[in-house]
Amino acid sequence: MKCSTCGNDYDKTFTVTLHDGEEHVFDSFECAVHALAPICAHCDCRIIGHGIEAPGPTMYCCAHCAQQDGSQRAKDRIE
Repeated sequence: MKCSTCGNDYDKTFTVTLHDGEEHVFDSFECAVHALAPICAHCDCRIIGHGIEAPGPTMYCCAHCAQQDGSQRAKDRIE
């Protein structure tokens, strides 16, 4: 099958099914992340981990980016 992201025709593709039933075929986790991972609202990087969700819903990769956009309550560590 062909990868939904790069178009590579590969015999070891895998399918990711989203909660709404939408299916995507990928040849690598890299292509899956590129297509499906949310993007940080501040720095535009792909959010691979849990990230931080702000009202909107707005997603950030870390507390620093959330703070840069005005979220004063976001913290990287509990003191």
